[in-house]
Amino acid sequence: MKAVVVNEFGGPEVLGIGELPDPRAGSGQVRVAVHAAGINPVDGGNRTDGRWAGLRAPCVLGYDVAGVVDQVGPGVETVRAGDRVMAMTRFRGGAGGYAELAVLDADQLAPVPATCPLVEAAAVPLAAGTAWEVLRRLGPAAGAGSWLLVHGASGGVGTFLVQLAAAAGAKVVAVGGSRSHELLHELGATACVDYHDGPVAPRALDAAGGRVDAIADLVGGDALHSSLGAVRPHGQLASIATPRLDPDHLLDDNLTFHGILVENDGDRLRLLADRLRQRLLRPIVAEVFPPERAADAHRRLDTGHSGGKLILQFREEPR
Repeated sequence: MKAVVVNEFGGPEVLGIGELPDPRAGSGQVRVAVHAAGINPVDGGNRTDGRWAGLRAPCVLGYDVAGVVDQVGPGVETVRAGDRVMAMTRFRGGAGGYAELAVLDADQLAPVPATCPLVEAAAVPLAAGTAWEVLRRLGPAAGAGSWLLVHGASGGVGTFLVQLAAAAGAKVVAVGGSRSHELLHELGATACVDYHDGPVAPRALDAAGGRVDAIADLVGGDALHSSLGAVRPHGQLASIATPRLDPDHLLDDNLTFHGILVENDGDRLRLLADRLRQRLLRPIVAEVFPPERAADAHRRLDTGHSGGKLILQFREEPR
């Protein structure tokens, strides 16, 4: 099979095309002919230094895949050859999703609705799963009638979080560049703030008519710390990145901080698939690349301003 291989860790230029043996499905597994693989910021970190994920070069990156089942292992009764599916990989032996074939545990698969192209489905597992976990951890502070401030709202996770929060009845103040504001309003944001225009906190206070109930930080760095003045005492904070945060500020206002690292959960992914089926969730794909341009895709990824999900497409989907 053809795969995008990391032969040594480093910049985008280390991504190259290689030929690897075709994997086979074992007990409780299926093999998927990958049509598309999602690209996530964590892939850039693993490309630079794979030790966090336990990777050794050579290896294949990629957590998200969508495609068609082409081999079913012993003991699998819930999936059949020909089924359109999506899933997160487990990186067994450094074998991620940037390849023509992927072996996956059958209980981690979710069906892809006929109305959803596989290039869009590949955007869902990690990013939408992360957004789902952010909302779950924030609880009622990001539920019906609450105000939620979202840093990085126009990114891969952010576009899903805005949709899920709005569907839960939250009023979302979405932080993103001005070019993304029309889309963010379409996805359900109540108000938008351009981070280029100065401090976010005072404009979030104006938009919400007072302090918000929760902040979701999807970018890391100083974003969360700089907006603490916009969250009410006893408010909730969540970050999927690495924020620079002084714990004293949390103590002073009795704030609760949640660090979010999403893990495989087939049940959660099937709930998200059902939302796709009902057209209640819309994947936002910024650009689709052939595997031969994986390095270009990662160069855009490294800018931190992809504006939605970046996708590698290994196969064209029949029309």
